[in-house]
Amino acid sequence: MSSRDRTLRRIRISGNLIVIVAVVIWSARGMDVDLERIGRGVGTIGRIIGAMFPPDWNYLGRSVAAMIESIQIAIIGTTVAALLTLPISFLAAKNLGTPDPVVWAFKQLLNGIRAFPELVLGIFFVASYGPGALAGVMAIGLNSVGMLGKLNAEIVENIDRGPIEALEATGGNQAEVFLYAILPQVVPEFVATALYRFELNLRNATVLGLVGAGGIGVILLQALQFRRWPIVGMALLTVVIAVTVIDYTSSYVRKRIN
Repeated sequence: MSSRDRTLRRIRISGNLIVIVAVVIWSARGMDVDLERIGRGVGTIGRIIGAMFPPDWNYLGRSVAAMIESIQIAIIGTTVAALLTLPISFLAAKNLGTPDPVVWAFKQLLNGIRAFPELVLGIFFVASYGPGALAGVMAIGLNSVGMLGKLNAEIVENIDRGPIEALEATGGNQAEVFLYAILPQVVPEFVATALYRFELNLRNATVLGLVGAGGIGVILLQALQFRRWPIVGMALLTVVIAVTVIDYTSSYVRKRIN
């Protein structure tokens, strides 16, 4: 690399850093960030955390039962989304000969679904179906379709063309190409992506309870409303343990698949 190229590279890096710093300062000024107020809040946070411990062990059974419901919501929501995205993933991929307008339409559909956060969908489905786990499943399932559809379509677009061309050269038809050259490449990746999304959905399921969509978030909401911090501590401890165990388990399974 010549000295001129190195100079241009340093200028570009410096320019990018200046832009990033300017955007951060602009954002902070727009939020009216007050460092003194933040400092005062740290002490309050410490007192609240101190009030959570020791947790209220009388709520252990209820917390575990509610956490199990959150896990069930995440499992069903992820499974429904994974099944729904199977056809969408192939229709949104641009390397399988699907007409461009169809590919564009499905990509925009996935973009539109991802535009709505789980909490917004949770409020919508609670208003539609009433409080409970069903609203949580609907919210998580629909939101997961957006993410899984996008990621799975990208997986399809990055498949190796070699097996496809080899099977076509031996006279394989479209169904055989799909079953024996495409599916074996994408299914392990689809499963790994679904497991990763399940980890996210488990966290989302705990939060959705705050809007009445079932799970342990309901206990958290009630305890927070009445400032019963030991119950909050018990619920959060249950969430942390459950999420940690499932994260390690999911990571192990994904490594085995890959």
